[in-house]
Formats: sequence, C-alpha cells, structure tokens
Amino acid sequence: MTSNAADRTMIRHAMSAPYLSREEEARLGSRWRGSDDQNALNQIVVAHMRLVISMAGKFRNFGLPAADLTQEGYAGLLEAAARFDPERGFRFSTYASWWIKASMQDYILRNWSIVRGGTSSGQKALFFNLRRLRAKLARGDVQLTAEAAHQEIANALGVGLADVQRMDARLSGGDVPFETPLGSGDGQSLSDVLRSEDPLPDEQAESLIDGERRAAWLRSALKHLNGRELEIIHARRLSDESETLEALGAKLGISKERVRQIESRALEKLKLALTQGPNGRERRAFL
Repeated sequence: MTSNAADRTMIRHAMSAPYLSREEEARLGSRWRGSDDQNALNQIVVAHMRLVISMAGKFRNFGLPAADLTQEGYAGLLEAAARFDPERGFRFSTYASWWIKASMQDYILRNWSIVRGGTSSGQKALFFNLRRLRAKLARGDVQLTAEAAHQEIANALGVGLADVQRMDARLSGGDVPFETPLGSGDGQSLSDVLRSEDPLPDEQAESLIDGERRAAWLRSALKHLNGRELEIIHARRLSDESETLEALGAKLGISKERVRQIESRALEKLKLALTQGPNGRERRAFL
C-alpha cells in the first residue's frame, strides 16, 4: 500500500469513528487516570483523530506534508489524552484542540524555514495570523497602502511595525539555496557574494587564545631585560611607529651602533627566556 493510500485509509477510519458523549468521555477518562487502562486511552484518541485531520487542513498553506502535520497533531492528541482530567467538567475536544494546535505550530516553526523564527508569543501570533489578516484587509472597502496595512496588523496583534514588515518579507520570499545563480551571466551564485573571508569562529577563538598566551609569555620574558634594554625594545619593536637607531641614540646619548648592539643583546635574552624552562618546547612550537 502506498503512503497516499495509507493516508486515505487512515482518514476514512478517523472520520468514521463514533463520537463520544460527555458521559462516555468522563467514564473513559476516569478509567485511564484511575487504573491506567490503555484501552480507554485508545478509545479517546481514536474518537478524536478527526480533530487532528481537521486541524492539519487549516495549516496546509504552509507547504509542509499533511502526513507530517497529522503525525505531530497525533502526538499532541496523545499528550492531551494523557493529561485530561474529566472531573474539571470540560469536553475533551476543547482541551485537546490546544495541544494539537500547539504541536502542529511548533512543527511548522521548526521546519517551514531553515531560519528559526517565531520564538516569542507575539512572533508566533504574527507568523500564523499575518496572511489571514492581510487577506481580510485586502477585502475591505478601503484600499490601504502596504505600510498602512502593516500598521493595522501590528495594532491588531500587539507587535511592532518593523516586526510585521520583516515577517511579511519572510513569508513572501521563502528560502533560497546558496547555489542559486545570480543571473548576471558571470557564473556567480548566491554563495559567492555571501561567502565571508573572515576566519571561522573556532579559528578566531583559537587565535585569540594563542594571542593571549604569547602575550603572557612576552610579558614574562621582558622582565629579564634591564631598563635601557627594555626602553630600546619598546621603542624599536613594540611601538606602532618604530624609532630609528639615530633618534634613539640621540635620546639616550649614545651612538646608533651602540643602540643596535643593545637591541641585539636584548633580543637574544628574550629568545632565551622564551625558549627555555618547563614550557620551552611548547613555546618553540608556537614561535
């Protein structure tokens, strides 16, 4: 049996299942809650599968498989049946509708787009009601501009105008594959213009950690220099604008050759401090 035939068979069985009276619901619910009667639970679920199928039809415009929506709704129906308390006096269909709808909506939000959306209650209401409200405004006697219609929807749902505009753009556009050609004739795709040349996040983190480690090693090694050596290394190697040998010699009252000698000796001391000790091998690998 094909999946379509199986779906049609399931729908026929669901629609032909007998309705339960309020008294039967209460009796079956009490059996399930009182003695964990699985047969009672099954009777409640089977009698209300038509509710799942009806709800799935209301969400068909989101382009997701009806079978998947039905499966998610069935999970919500089972959750409702497991939690149903007949002593509260509510009909099971009223109670189950919320669970079925919530399960389907959660599935749609997770699978309608690769971009996650509708995380807050306001965003969810906007996602599931925007098309309906937009169509209602379009049928009105007064023709509104796009911005005016968006403002009406924002007022009705209690969300911001910018939220409505963004959601409308998402619902109108849909997802576009990265390899979609741009149509410019040069063979470029969307991924070519969206690709970032920046390092990946893990590479950035690794570089940051390594940089902090090297900086700590350098601070420790600089402690091995005397005052004049430290001043020359800072001026020649650690400043944004390196000073010339002549300028440093004039500042320190020595020749530029003497500055070069002190710098060379200081660099040797730094190299020795960085590559010796318990972490010398690790430091040499980084340097």
